[in-house]
Amino acid sequence: MKKTLLISLFCTAAAFAQVKNKGKLLWEENFDGNKLDESVWNYELGDGCPNICGWGNNERQIYTRDNHTVANGMLTIKVEKEGDSYTSTRITTAGKKEFKYGYIEARAKIPTGHGIWPAFWMLGSNIKQVGWPKAGEIDILEYVGKEPDMVFTSLHTQASHGNTINTKKTRLEDIEEGFHTYAINWTKDKIEFFVDGESVYTFAPKDKSVDVWPYNQPFYFILNVAVGGNFGGPEVDDKIFPQEFVIDYVRVYSN
Repeated sequence: MKKTLLISLFCTAAAFAQVKNKGKLLWEENFDGNKLDESVWNYELGDGCPNICGWGNNERQIYTRDNHTVANGMLTIKVEKEGDSYTSTRITTAGKKEFKYGYIEARAKIPTGHGIWPAFWMLGSNIKQVGWPKAGEIDILEYVGKEPDMVFTSLHTQASHGNTINTKKTRLEDIEEGFHTYAINWTKDKIEFFVDGESVYTFAPKDKSVDVWPYNQPFYFILNVAVGGNFGGPEVDDKIFPQEFVIDYVRVYSN
């Protein structure tokens, strides 16, 4: 009986570890202190103009250095309506913390309301050389307030012409309540997406040409909250502001 129980517990633990797919911790950002570590994070500012006005999606927010706080081990991105403008924060690890493969996870509490669009995502480090979508994009978390209880996990590639084809929309009741984890397990063969440790979508094409699979190079992180735009809007409910996107940590493990 004891042996059977031990075998059962071992198998359960092994299955749990396999689902999590976490190896050695390679890097973590716990947002300690009272300000962002600029040896890790870059600010992206303004409305995207003149190069990519509306950040390529007709978004309505202006990014600033001031719409966030770091306190109690949390990064809080604050989204506010100021007069006729919306302000937010967008930060990246481009050129500072870039990773190729691994189990990548963030724990966060999302903002809510019609017109809000928080995201935890990644872009290929060669984007300045080859452009988007050829560099590739990994959307580990996207949420739009106009579709409650839904989490979007998506990939953009040259083969899809940047369109949202390789994607999954997952209904998760009360995802707006409290903190949840959003993760990928990224190997040379596939990218599998997880929410709260549960697998929700896997992309594993046989064709590994650069247009289909640009995911054999380092990628960097982006954290932001957009307002409106082609995906989050176009309508925005001004009564929802202010809103907060609270990030507890970002962690990278080996496979």
